[in-house]
Amino acid sequence: MKEFSIFILVILTTVTCGWANLGDGDDKIDDSYGSILQRSLRDDETVSVLYHKDRYLYMVNFDKGRSVSESYFHVKGTDLSEKEITKFLKANAAGATWTSENTAKERRFRRSDGKAEATYGTVRGRPALTVRELAGKQ
Repeated sequence: MKEFSIFILVILTTVTCGWANLGDGDDKIDDSYGSILQRSLRDDETVSVLYHKDRYLYMVNFDKGRSVSESYFHVKGTDLSEKEITKFLKANAAGATWTSENTAKERRFRRSDGKAEATYGTVRGRPALTVRELAGKQ
């Protein structure tokens, strides 16, 4: 029985620590998103960090050490698949659901709790999904 409990604890730890997302602290994101390619202080005193892990680049904006915006894109600059977009949205759902609100010009998504939104468009010349917290909704 003790061995089974340890096994379950290991699985839960792996599942909860294996993926970072919007709202997480910089330590968890550093551990999850791979090597840092670039870090810069922005004019609004937030910090922008570009990570590389496997076939993805992750651009994360931190405010007071907490992720407030994340962009996900392929290293090669190709489009994200529908499955990849769904995976990134699900990772940032925080128990809510995402609804598509596409316009004629862009793909948009809104989280059902009203605390975040996402857009699929061009970031740094690459197709990317960007998820961000909505101001005042934290």
